[in-house]
Amino acid sequence: MHNMAIALHKKGYQVTGTDDEIYEPALSRLRNYGLLPDAFGWQPERITSDIDAIILGMHARKDNPEIARAQELGLKIYSFPEYMYEQTKDKLRIVVGGSHGKTSTTAMILHVLNYHNLEFDYLVGSQLAGFETMVGFSHSSKIAVFEGDEYLTSALDLRPKFHVYQADIGIITGIAWDHINVFPTFENYLSQFKKFVQYIPSNGAIIYCEADGEVKKLLDETPATCEKIPYQTPTFKVENGQFIVQTNDGDVQLKFFGSHNLQNMMAAMHACIKAGLNQSQFFEAIQSFTGTAKRLETIKETENSLIYRDFAHAPSKLKATVNAVRELYPNRKLIAAYELHTYSSLNKDFLPHYKDSLVQADVRAVLFSKHALEIKKMPMLSKEEVANGFGEGVQVFTDKNELHQFIQTHYTGNENMLLMSSGTFDGMDLNF
Repeated sequence: MHNMAIALHKKGYQVTGTDDEIYEPALSRLRNYGLLPDAFGWQPERITSDIDAIILGMHARKDNPEIARAQELGLKIYSFPEYMYEQTKDKLRIVVGGSHGKTSTTAMILHVLNYHNLEFDYLVGSQLAGFETMVGFSHSSKIAVFEGDEYLTSALDLRPKFHVYQADIGIITGIAWDHINVFPTFENYLSQFKKFVQYIPSNGAIIYCEADGEVKKLLDETPATCEKIPYQTPTFKVENGQFIVQTNDGDVQLKFFGSHNLQNMMAAMHACIKAGLNQSQFFEAIQSFTGTAKRLETIKETENSLIYRDFAHAPSKLKATVNAVRELYPNRKLIAAYELHTYSSLNKDFLPHYKDSLVQADVRAVLFSKHALEIKKMPMLSKEEVANGFGEGVQVFTDKNELHQFIQTHYTGNENMLLMSSGTFDGMDLNF
């Protein structure tokens, strides 16, 4: 939301906003643009009849007093996704969907378009090199690129976000059940992607990973009037710790790695071609792409060791991330630590989906916080239940200090390490 506020301000709009609490880095960034409210908390008197539009974040609940005041005044109320569509409804909208790989694929598309000086609007879920904000608008662009989350739009609108964006060009990177607090069955979750495909107009296209069994099955069984563009893992080799993809124009050296990221790259290539570039232009640009914040982000590197931080939290994301590091360094010992943090991951019935997701690591550890379960008002888990979910050889911790000590006993400076969480490891010191 603060990224949108800054983007609209830079476009020339008069922007104000409220929140009950604002954290860094949003606090400083809003202050730098003169957009920080003079006080925190909900104050209905701030909502006046001269406001053209109200934009809701997911944090605003149905009983929010400012929403009630806006409704009373008959003001136009948009959810965040609705306003993203409103700003880009006359543009070619490329929407990247999927249970994993959305941020990386979106970032690749933005990097390539930016490299070739094409103007575009955008929404991406991570801070990218060369981009001040994670949302961007322009007056004259003809293209918009969105990371299309399948989570709900707002407290007042229970549609998945990626439906609201109304894709002209859609991408599905992979499908693996997630957000079980919203989509209680896999069939219900799967149906959201089916609708995503069916909403694409006949002059549009759906770009999809046919290497993913669920995605291929969905596209085989879903009637669609739009063009269907499948992609697979491209031919590649690994030399001196570097992934090299083989193209019609010769070998292309990459600064990112892992088979899953190569699949993301192919999705991005097809999207960029739909945006007006050709394959040679794409591979020229993608060579300089280095990745996104918190997605296999290097936080320490020595001659004999790499420590990565990764946002992975769903089972498919864990497996893809661990496998990517194993592919790059097949002979180096790998330590993998993961924090259960989301509603799905902390759900006892969901734990079996993590079976063998860490199996390619030599040392495997999982942390969960009893306090996090209490805050989310979820049933308490036992270490045994978590261990059984992940499979043999996984050590489970509920104390961050004990996890830190466990890692230190295995990390001598000659191993690779993966620290995976959508949270903060309960505030654990990540320096090793």
